[in-house]
Amino acid sequence: QVQLVESGGGLVQAGGSLRLSCLASGSIRSMSVMGWYRQAPGKQRELVATITRGGSTNYADSLKGRFAISRDNAKDTLYLQMNSLKPEDTAVYYCNGYAGYMYWGQGTQVTVSS
Repeated sequence: QVQLVESGGGLVQAGGSLRLSCLASGSIRSMSVMGWYRQAPGKQRELVATITRGGSTNYADSLKGRFAISRDNAKDTLYLQMNSLKPEDTAVYYCNGYAGYMYWGQGTQVTVSS
């Protein structure tokens, strides 16, 4: 059983940056793919970005160029660098990872003020 714990969320002004972290209780080397998703109030959870064990990345079209996903296998940590934040980026951000089973974190709140 792997636990994922997100951190790094908070309140930021529009145009600012945040870096989210997702620390795994076990090795993330077993996770073939990891990702970030977000859910805004009243909306469905949506894909932000994914990254494979080999480092291949995929982003939601609307976020390309502003967000960057990375993983540090030595630290068992997944990251999401978010730049040029907009009020519409306000959401709870979740990390997940697949290792025969999809594991999810509890989420971290990101609020972008205008």
